[in-house]
Amino acid sequence: MVLVAIFPDLASDMPNKPSWEAADWSRRQWLKAGAFGVLGATLPAWLAQVAAAAGNARARAKRVLVLLEQGGMSHIDTWDPKPDMVAEHRSPHAPISTSAPGMQFTELLPNTARIAHHLSVVRSFHHTRAGADAHPNGTQYVLSGVHPTSPLEMPDIGSIVARLQGSPCTDLPPYIMVPGNDEQAAETRTGFLPAAFRVFKTGGRDLSTPGWKVSDLLPRQENSPDRLAGRHQLLRQFDARFAGPSSADAFDGMGRFYEQAFDTLTSAGVTRAFDLQAEPPEVRARYGRGHRGACYLVGRKLMEAGVRFVTVDVRWPLSNEVPRGGNLNWDHHDFIYASQTCELPGASGAGAGRYGIGHWVMMGSVDQAYAALIEDLHDHGLLAETLVCFVTEFGRTPRINKHQGRDHWTHAYSMVFAGAGVPGGQVLGASDGEGGYVVTQGHTPEDYAATIYEKLGINRDQPLYTAARRPVYFGHSGEPIAELFG
Repeated sequence: MVLVAIFPDLASDMPNKPSWEAADWSRRQWLKAGAFGVLGATLPAWLAQVAAAAGNARARAKRVLVLLEQGGMSHIDTWDPKPDMVAEHRSPHAPISTSAPGMQFTELLPNTARIAHHLSVVRSFHHTRAGADAHPNGTQYVLSGVHPTSPLEMPDIGSIVARLQGSPCTDLPPYIMVPGNDEQAAETRTGFLPAAFRVFKTGGRDLSTPGWKVSDLLPRQENSPDRLAGRHQLLRQFDARFAGPSSADAFDGMGRFYEQAFDTLTSAGVTRAFDLQAEPPEVRARYGRGHRGACYLVGRKLMEAGVRFVTVDVRWPLSNEVPRGGNLNWDHHDFIYASQTCELPGASGAGAGRYGIGHWVMMGSVDQAYAALIEDLHDHGLLAETLVCFVTEFGRTPRINKHQGRDHWTHAYSMVFAGAGVPGGQVLGASDGEGGYVVTQGHTPEDYAATIYEKLGINRDQPLYTAARRPVYFGHSGEPIAELFG
């Protein structure tokens, strides 16, 4: 291979990967990382990224798992209790102690309280610039770490990571969303990057059903292993016959798609990564029954498989268990403290399709699945090298509205981090006594994105390039959250 012949010590390095993930790179893996000409990289930029990652002691993450609980989760009912608020606006869910001295959550998180010593809770996220206070643009903001009014549409953080670092899991896409089929999942963006780095969405209305499969990753029934292998060999012969110096970039670019597809369709590892039925019953029970527990468990399995970047985007499906629960996200404009449906007399309709925040399919299932996930990653030896981010696009108002709900609120909300060197048992920043405004150590979605890039060892001083060779710097509007690096 030409690059290795010129730079023999590069045979054990991968673009933008820390030195502890050195590997012997084959032609197929180079194709997966992306052809230089087609995907806009330059050799000097690549070399700079390798050097920066190898020398970055802060790069503790091999992979990232984002838990996107979309809809604007109420921070004062979960991570940031405010027991001294006036009674008419106070949460009925009282604070409880946790395994971390001095850290309190509300009583909606008893299981999570048990594993708080693994967590860093940042209670001072906020954003006040107009254009990110609705669910679509707020979700786009947290997916990209760039304000949605940016003049250039920016890719998701996961797409940038896939572009720069690829994935050691060669059988699966480097950026996956589970399941990625509710309305806010449509806010994912590839921006100026090639389509090769678009998120792969597994689909699945209810991942807990025994028959769930990722149909897009299964070969067609008529393609037997021998027939598929024969077609793959024929394609390689065709490429070799017609490829020349003038067409090398194009063939390499297409080769990346074909090689990924072939590996995926022929890999037993793909089947294992999505096979929940192979998990012991006691593990399934720890995560909790139903869709959310299954989604979180698939997230752990994809981390175990080595996928670089996974977003779990859960909205509980409509079922007999939750009649009238047709939109079970966190957008609690009406009767947030209802014991069942929020569609009660006097509701505005903005909260239709939801159940109260304390119901099992809401915080009950989150608390069980999240605690099980952190413990499971720890037990599998994965937490030390996996950055787990629990995020939402904004918080809820500190004051109860006339419909007994809480509305959108961008001035203060919480995110939670664990793993990959994140110190556990700490609270960062603070909101005021009502949870209305940040009073210390404010952070923004730009800081969140910068933290992820820094944890992965990605050099933000090296730009990406558009198809027209325009340099684009990313992650420069924020700063990594220093206390998350120990």
